[in-house]
Amino acid sequence: MAGKAVEKRTGTEVDPRDEPSAEWGWHGSFPKATRIGGVVAAAIMFLMLIGNHQNRTEDIVLIVIGIGILLGVLFDVRRSRTAWRR
Repeated sequence: MAGKAVEKRTGTEVDPRDEPSAEWGWHGSFPKATRIGGVVAAAIMFLMLIGNHQNRTEDIVLIVIGIGILLGVLFDVRRSRTAWRR
């Protein structure tokens, strides 16, 4: 690789050798599905609070994980809203 000349690329061209998925047309992510999945995962964490727990250690761990997931989703929403301003 050191001996080859590096080509300048525009923002729309993707080399299939670098990213094989570009060869068959898909190249992207699913931001809405990721956010929905995060909210569903946090809801499942909070639903796990219902049960026969011996002490509250499990509850604290589930709450911290659920809140962490929701904070990550909120951070992603905020980041995507202000991305065009930068």
